[in-house]
Amino acid sequence: MDIAVYLIAAAILIVLIVFALKVRGSTQEADEEQQRDVVRPAGPRQRAPEERGAGMPRRRRNLAASMANRRPQREDMELEEREERKKMQDLREQERRQEDEKERQMENKQSRNLLQEFIQHIESSKVVLLEDLASHFGMRTQDAICRLQDLLAQGSLTGVIDDRGKFISITPDELDSVAQFMKKRGRVSITELAQASNSLINLTPESRSSA
Repeated sequence: MDIAVYLIAAAILIVLIVFALKVRGSTQEADEEQQRDVVRPAGPRQRAPEERGAGMPRRRRNLAASMANRRPQREDMELEEREERKKMQDLREQERRQEDEKERQMENKQSRNLLQEFIQHIESSKVVLLEDLASHFGMRTQDAICRLQDLLAQGSLTGVIDDRGKFISITPDELDSVAQFMKKRGRVSITELAQASNSLINLTPESRSSA
């Protein structure tokens, strides 16, 4: 009887030990699983897979393609800007040449008008002192003499410069009359020529003769 009790008690004890071991093992597994769950979020975050449609290239490839497409567009824009600047420069250069041409024409016109006024002043005065002529037109006396000589050489003005610094304007008709007188008389003295010139050449200014 005692042996049977001992056997029963031993069996019960073994069952309790096995049950305790199983409970302990389950608890350890639960603790380890909980620790793994706690440690896992602290690790490196996994990158979410990139969402893209079927057959679509990666985003980096799209960026490279976009940059490659923008480069020709930028070059075209720069080329258009250079052409536009060149057109503007050509237009300004053309306007500048036109302005320069207008100024030259204006200067030439003023010069012609001044030259014509110079001739008319001499022809109307008939006899002018070279110093007074230069002063009237704001010139040096030597410049006035040079201009007179140029006009005489061109045939734009006829006359003579005497030894007293005066210019005597003589019309072509008056010169022809003096030439006819000399041809008709043959040999003439300076005195006779001077006396004849007083009647053949009009030395009265136009303002006085008109009065």
